[in-house]
Amino acid sequence: MDSHSKEEEVEYEGLATQNLGVNMLAGALVSPSMFVQVGLVYRNMHPDCNQLIPCLGMQTRMQVFTTAGTGQTYTGVVNAFTRISSTEGLRTLWRGVASVVMGAGPAHAVHFGMYEFVKDLAGGNKAGHHPLATSIAGAAATTANDALMNPFDVIKQRMQLRDSKFRSVFTCARTVYRTEGLAAFYVSYPTTLLMTIPFTAVQFTTYEYFKAVLNPSNTYSPITHVISGGLAGAVAAASTTPLDVAKTLLQTRGSSMDPEIRNARGLFDAMKIIGRRQGLRGFTRGWAPRVLTHAPSNALCWLSYEFFSRSNAD
Repeated sequence: MDSHSKEEEVEYEGLATQNLGVNMLAGALVSPSMFVQVGLVYRNMHPDCNQLIPCLGMQTRMQVFTTAGTGQTYTGVVNAFTRISSTEGLRTLWRGVASVVMGAGPAHAVHFGMYEFVKDLAGGNKAGHHPLATSIAGAAATTANDALMNPFDVIKQRMQLRDSKFRSVFTCARTVYRTEGLAAFYVSYPTTLLMTIPFTAVQFTTYEYFKAVLNPSNTYSPITHVISGGLAGAVAAASTTPLDVAKTLLQTRGSSMDPEIRNARGLFDAMKIIGRRQGLRGFTRGWAPRVLTHAPSNALCWLSYEFFSRSNAD
């Protein structure tokens, strides 16, 4: 390897710590680029399901408990997609997308900026693999990210519910605030953190591991970022599904007609309701659309981040 190649390699490895503003800008750019790329990928894969957002809608429907405790009794992703699209229209699966888009840019900026900052402080940018440093950085990143994103997620899920009367993000936010107060937007925040901290720790650690294995030279490699990001998203999503079911129950409790669900005050109450009504099976509700959402979206997210962090640094 000549001196010029060595300079390029060192320069790339140093991108993460060069400038906090660069990392935050790269993170912010991840969001809009991810939505565009996801649309192109899924349109080529399946003309009748050309975005990832429908997976989010199906995930919410599959996780929600009705008064009888049986949910909408969807047997799987295909069944949920067919029943919802045929009885309520395909556009129903897109409800809540505006809320996601509005919050994603700022949240991604804070997320990646915090991650790189803490990772550097914890020694994660030194030679070798440092799972503890990346886990700590991932936990710090998601704590800041969720503080911004939690209200948007509550609005998204309220709009995705069956027979939801909300068609506007602002109308939904105003109504929830007026009838349930500010606490409604953060009742699930502790549960969200308990879910997303391990999710992000697993995601970042898995990503860094596979990236180091598949790309030891640490050069810019799109295929490496896609594979590593996809695997990281799938593993993290599957392992944290039980907490996601509890989070959905808490975030949609205000729209439930079930007194027990409406009075659920936190994770412990939610877990008791789920366990008593459906046992261990209840904690796996919605795992398939969750994995189908996070695997490709994380792959594209990391691809975009690595590209923009390099481009902005240059």
